[in-house]
Amino acid sequence: MEGITNEGLVLACSAIGAGLALIAGIGPGVGQGIAAGHGASAVGRNPGAKGDITSTMLLGQAVAETTGLYGLAIAFILLFANPLIGRLS
Repeated sequence: MEGITNEGLVLACSAIGAGLALIAGIGPGVGQGIAAGHGASAVGRNPGAKGDITSTMLLGQAVAETTGLYGLAIAFILLFANPLIGRLS
């Protein structure tokens, strides 16, 4: 039985870290759904303010989406660039 190599351990931990980083996409998805629901409700109550409500909602959703995109970027870096492999001695 052969032991785990340093490179194998780094690759395994990088894969686990990438999976955990992608969990960051859950929060923005839930938040954007709630924001869209509240925005639709607000337009239903006051149709005259549709433009203001829509622009404010879209700005908030764009800001919320950055969290998910940062998590995706981290996952891609860990899986494909893997900066930790170069630090092995």
